[in-house]
Amino acid sequence: PRSFSAAELVRAAPAALQPYLRLMRLHQPAGTWLLYLPCTWSIGLAAAPGCLPDWRMLSLFGVGAVLMRGAGCTINDMWDRDYDRQVARTASRPLAAGDISTFQSLVFLGGQLSLALCVLLCLNYYSIILGAASLSLVVTYPLMKRITYWPQLVLGLTFNWGALLGWSAIKGSCEWSVCLPLYFAGVMWTLVYDTIYAHQDKRDDIMIGVKSTALQFKEDTKQWLSGFSLAMLLSLCVAGVNCNQTFPYYSAVAAVGAHLAHQIYTLDIDKPEDCWKKFASNRTVGILLFIGIVFGNL
Repeated sequence: PRSFSAAELVRAAPAALQPYLRLMRLHQPAGTWLLYLPCTWSIGLAAAPGCLPDWRMLSLFGVGAVLMRGAGCTINDMWDRDYDRQVARTASRPLAAGDISTFQSLVFLGGQLSLALCVLLCLNYYSIILGAASLSLVVTYPLMKRITYWPQLVLGLTFNWGALLGWSAIKGSCEWSVCLPLYFAGVMWTLVYDTIYAHQDKRDDIMIGVKSTALQFKEDTKQWLSGFSLAMLLSLCVAGVNCNQTFPYYSAVAAVGAHLAHQIYTLDIDKPEDCWKKFASNRTVGILLFIGIVFGNL
């Protein structure tokens, strides 16, 4: 029997479309959630006291997250196709497996970015400029694993741009006393979940010569993750104080802290399946915080 899931929808698509849908990781929506949720936090915090978040903006940013995550994955696979062939987990990706060509991927990338631009043009001028500024991070992030042991930091700077953009889309500009702590919290969060993710591939990464925080931290990973989590929670508290958030918000921050503590305490960095499970569970972290923001506003 078929189940209703993103992976099942991709498998049910016409065969000619499936490589493109897999190239944009439509069958693995965890990454799209992790890109989208910082946008929802920002949109939620920008709502007027007593009001729900702007549903139109939440919808627009949802579409944008699917497109930009897909574009980012396409760029990543174009840069990394030779590396991907050498790693068991990524060898079946469409470019690495030869299911589509580099030229086809480039055309597909242009289509995704064009649609994402249409979404961006629905926002105010300040947000259009701010959103366009993130493109350099999207393009250069895949190169970072060749240069530094901290590519997860660059991913954090890229993936949490919505923490700035969501607020400006509602208010017309950024309130930096709120947006910067929120953005910093998101960056710290990305360092947690993507370091966990990177532990899946550390053996292959050593062999092919690419870098990650997983290789940098090694057996000290849990101590580093604990530090990042604490920095995230403190930054969320600062953002909450600066926009007059209320008790439900801080309750959600406490729940986020408990979830992260459980993740880190039970994490087995030498079991790829456990690393994937912990990574994917971070969607719950983001949703908990969004719920806290909504009820805090109400």
